[in-house]
Amino acid sequence: MPSFDIVSELDKHEVTNAVDQASRELSTRFDFKGVKASFTRNESSVSLEADVDFQLRQMIDLLVSKFVARGLDPKCFDEQAPELAGVKARQEIELRQGLDQPSAKKITKAIKDSKLKVQAQIQGEKVRVTAKKRDDLQAVMALLKESEIDLPLQYNNFRD
Repeated sequence: MPSFDIVSELDKHEVTNAVDQASRELSTRFDFKGVKASFTRNESSVSLEADVDFQLRQMIDLLVSKFVARGLDPKCFDEQAPELAGVKARQEIELRQGLDQPSAKKITKAIKDSKLKVQAQIQGEKVRVTAKKRDDLQAVMALLKESEIDLPLQYNNFRD
């Protein structure tokens, strides 16, 4: 029986490249001359540091544009509240990865409510979808692309 897995993953190498590109552009931008602004890549987050809150917003927009240019989905951003302390402003952006239990349940509910002849089951941080026909699986992919799930989804491990 044909099947595939629904996952939410980020390519760590591409994330590092996007952050590095954003840092390089930040150093050449005219509106950031003489400003101590920087991006710092951690294991599962990106730290932004600037002088004022307005510059943080500009840095987030710059980071989003670099993510999109590298083929990464900015839906994975979980922006924390900015910390304003004197002459410094800091903000953490958590990079969400993997399907948590509520998101996986939301996906399986959307699939079951669509009345397609498929079975969806949660397996850890992924959802496996099986069907008798490949066309039903493609209909599930189209359904999830149109749905309002706030996570970037990838479809892998396609078996025929």
